[in-house]
Amino acid sequence: MMFTLCKTPALRVVLAAILALGCTASLRASRLKDLTLVEGGRENQLVGYGLVVGLAGDGDSNAIATLRSVANLLQRYGLTVSAADLKAKNAAAVMITTEIGPFMKPGSRIDVHVASMGDAKTLQGGVLLQTPLLGADGRVYAVAQGPVAVGGFLGGAGGAGGSTVQKNHPTVGNVSSGGIVEREIPATFVRDNTVRLLLHNPDFTSAARMADAINLKWEASALPIDAATIAVQLPASYRGRDVAFIAELGQIQASPDTLARIVINERTGTIVATSTVRLSQVAIAHGSLTITVSSNVGISQPNAFSGGQTAAAQSTKTDVNESKGGFQIINEPPTIERLAAALNALGVSTREMMAIFQTLKRSGALQAELVIN
Repeated sequence: MMFTLCKTPALRVVLAAILALGCTASLRASRLKDLTLVEGGRENQLVGYGLVVGLAGDGDSNAIATLRSVANLLQRYGLTVSAADLKAKNAAAVMITTEIGPFMKPGSRIDVHVASMGDAKTLQGGVLLQTPLLGADGRVYAVAQGPVAVGGFLGGAGGAGGSTVQKNHPTVGNVSSGGIVEREIPATFVRDNTVRLLLHNPDFTSAARMADAINLKWEASALPIDAATIAVQLPASYRGRDVAFIAELGQIQASPDTLARIVINERTGTIVATSTVRLSQVAIAHGSLTITVSSNVGISQPNAFSGGQTAAAQSTKTDVNESKGGFQIINEPPTIERLAAALNALGVSTREMMAIFQTLKRSGALQAELVIN
């Protein structure tokens, strides 16, 4: 079970409900097909270099790589044109990436991602020309082509006296079902009547529990090799019926173990902690000091007929505000639930919670892994 520390009243109610169900949630099991991957059934990454055309002047600003790509493309169709005689404002050099599944057959469709390589302003309205997609071995496994859908836009003329409006990243887009598989990647998932399951989250306890759950259905058929691998022997009744066995195997349920971990994302101010986090008995005090320095400019006006000059006079004002500190003692049981309640009672912000967690880790009172992104 995982939850996010929060301060708002509505989210605190949700947090309380989650914590109240913590004991029962930890006992709930998941299917093996959701916890593991069958060895030999992995996905593979493909990449390619291509051109997007039809950008209405928003393409690359005559980059040499784009110009040569356009010249080479025209040469394939019998037109010999020097790159120096071309302009590439309507075209953009792009990289295409995608993933191909282990059982994809020739003719199957896959989505592809398109990203600009040069200084194109946007790929909005462009069309990707046919591009071969290569695997790590340098062989072509798919080809991609089609109109690029961009999850944003760029509007306005820009330049001197102009203005532009941009939403999201208009230089990255997708071609839905734009890739066609040309070569199947061979996949062998049963060797010597043995299936090997690979855990998504390697853990010795989780591997042992999953093996025990399998052995309850097929006695002495599963053996945990390490924290990430479980070897399962095919029962005699399933010999020659590999697909049926793996389908049945994936429906078995087991309860994976969860590491005690707190993950902090300083960029977004998010804190996520697992329910297995434990604390030593600890007392937490919190207070904050705010210093505000403001500068004002006033006008000094001389009296009439005095012969003086109007002058600007600068003044500085400093305010010091120290909020009332709080002190909370966390008694038994010292769990993350108790800590969340104590921090919410102190009224600390998310950023202050981050500092408290780091201090708890340094003091040795936090028995959990602290991950800061």
